[in-house]
Amino acid sequence: MKFLLITPPLTQLNTPYPATAVLKGWLQAQGYEAVQADLGIETVDRLFTAAWLRAAARGRHREYMLAAAEVVEPVMRFLRGEDATVAWRIVNGSLLPEGPRFDNIEDMEWAFGTAGVADRARYLATLFLEDVADAIREEVDGHFGLVNYAEHLATYAPTFDELAAALQRQPSEVDALMLDLLEGCMERERPEVVCLSVPFPGCLYGALRCGQWLRREWPGVKVCIGGGFVNTEWRQLHDERLFDYCHFITLDDGELPLQRIAEWLQDRCTERELVRTMWRQDDGTVVWQRLNEEAVVENGEPDFSGLPLDKYLSTADMTNAMHRMWSDGRWNKVMMAHGCYWHRCAFCDTTLDYIGRFAPPKAAKVVDMMERVMAQTGVSGFHFVDEALPPKLLREVCEEIVKRGLMVTFWGNIRFEKAYTAEMCDLLSQAGCVAVSGGLEVASDRLLQLMDKGVTIEQTMQACRHFRDAGIMVHTYLMYGFPTETLQETLGALDTVRRMFDEGIVQSAFWHRYAMTCHSPSGQHPERYGARRCTDVPNTFCNNEVDWEPMHGGEQFDYDIDEVGRGLRVATYNYMNGLGLDQPVKSWFPGIRFKKPKKS
Repeated sequence: MKFLLITPPLTQLNTPYPATAVLKGWLQAQGYEAVQADLGIETVDRLFTAAWLRAAARGRHREYMLAAAEVVEPVMRFLRGEDATVAWRIVNGSLLPEGPRFDNIEDMEWAFGTAGVADRARYLATLFLEDVADAIREEVDGHFGLVNYAEHLATYAPTFDELAAALQRQPSEVDALMLDLLEGCMERERPEVVCLSVPFPGCLYGALRCGQWLRREWPGVKVCIGGGFVNTEWRQLHDERLFDYCHFITLDDGELPLQRIAEWLQDRCTERELVRTMWRQDDGTVVWQRLNEEAVVENGEPDFSGLPLDKYLSTADMTNAMHRMWSDGRWNKVMMAHGCYWHRCAFCDTTLDYIGRFAPPKAAKVVDMMERVMAQTGVSGFHFVDEALPPKLLREVCEEIVKRGLMVTFWGNIRFEKAYTAEMCDLLSQAGCVAVSGGLEVASDRLLQLMDKGVTIEQTMQACRHFRDAGIMVHTYLMYGFPTETLQETLGALDTVRRMFDEGIVQSAFWHRYAMTCHSPSGQHPERYGARRCTDVPNTFCNNEVDWEPMHGGEQFDYDIDEVGRGLRVATYNYMNGLGLDQPVKSWFPGIRFKKPKKS
């Protein structure tokens, strides 16, 4: 039996998302044939060509798109690393037609100096691609984004209605291009099962368009959908219409569910032996089979072979060095350990298997995997994805890397543990760690204790000092709007962040608004955090984020939280560029007003 594993449009442009590679490795180890395709990068590679842009040029963007068509292919060659000399034309201003993003360009001399030609060119080329993507979205396909596709249709979607309506419309020109690529894959590979990975909401529409086409054009092929988005949003799915676009939905790790589906299709097991799988019966009933059983399974080792590694683009949408690591360079995305060793934070989906079940491998096995992936891809850089790296295992992996004399570069997510001493950070640096990201979250000791984060502000700052002294960059995630959080606590959190930037112990940061999810401790027991859910009735389609209010009712905050969010983002953007560090934090919130209490 042959599987075709697909990442639909769109995820990152610089490197493959690892889900299909992991599943390919597992299925091959079980004796199945498995191939993979990234329709996202293939679609972008076809869109950003002279021929496609000329054919698509229309409306008020017609002249810009025609001008872009003349230069887009050398720009793409440069971003793929095929022609470094194009950088000189980009930076001297003679090549790129300048769209709206060039109006607010950052201080190039401060960011790149006089010698950073390649970095400056990559930044300008990225702005160019984003301007072209905006033109495509406005003139050709309102769903298109450079790193997501129709994301708004899948973000907080309580019913399937809006997505279903979009899927019944005539395919757009971008849809048609994607489906043409899919048709080529099907004719070439002729699989019996097609698996569509949906890690993010910006991939769902593309996956369903593919499933719709496959159900119509290849009726004998079975279509499966799984992935991170599915795991968080569809655990309470009731809308049977979704199965017009697929045959099976799988939850959590896909290795064993796909293996059992293959065995069932080959009459080697019964329907009762399917694992964490959903399908529709003939009477329209949606059925789950053994949702919570047999969760423990050894994960597949990633196999990136077959992916178009030469087509990925190194982009840079910001000049900040730490922030750029997400999009600049082709990193091997791999997992060090399954799940989170802490899995107690109130805001996190700790009840889900991919977080709640911590299963660390042996250090030697991790490094063996790194060596094999390096041989496959020719790339020695690794991004350890998903949950926080366990300090004990991380130390052992670093010692193994040093012992073998490997030259690797890596970064990943951590918790700001006491374990990150000066000696530990020096070992990480020696082994090849260049950056870490971790959650400081609310940056208030009261709230950190309430949410059971397990760290303090001082502990975090001390760990960050050790990272800095070892030459390791730090990015921190932050949130605002947690239940019972006061405006003064939010301003205090921003001041903590300001001090960390000023001290040089953090290089990048990002704020997001707290969202209560049904899979988190705060969503399952909101009363422990001073809140209550507004309803316990599940949606028929997506169920993750839930509405909440203070425990005693009323509005969540007595201040304009949207205005606070804007101020936090503007302040932090300036801090990342070395600006505004001497300003009072209140100066970033000129429009903040306390709300007047509503009359009863």
